[in-house]
Amino acid sequence: MGEARRRASQGLPPRRPRPDPAEAERVVSWLPLSKAQTRQFMAVTTRGAWIGIGALVLFWVVVRFIGPAAGWWTLADMP
Repeated sequence: MGEARRRASQGLPPRRPRPDPAEAERVVSWLPLSKAQTRQFMAVTTRGAWIGIGALVLFWVVVRFIGPAAGWWTLADMP
């Protein structure tokens, strides 16, 4: 209690407790997600979406061009 007595003798207000990082900057008070967690979630899902788009384009190129050219299958719309 030395710090508290020193502050009181100097006329300083008592120290405020440090904010809990789990409680800091919540998106909604009743939802246990912080703003940093929402930013991280958006970054991960955006990266995942771009990876999915790239995989879909690669799959389409294989089905449409590489497979028929290699003789693995024939397309139904080509005579």
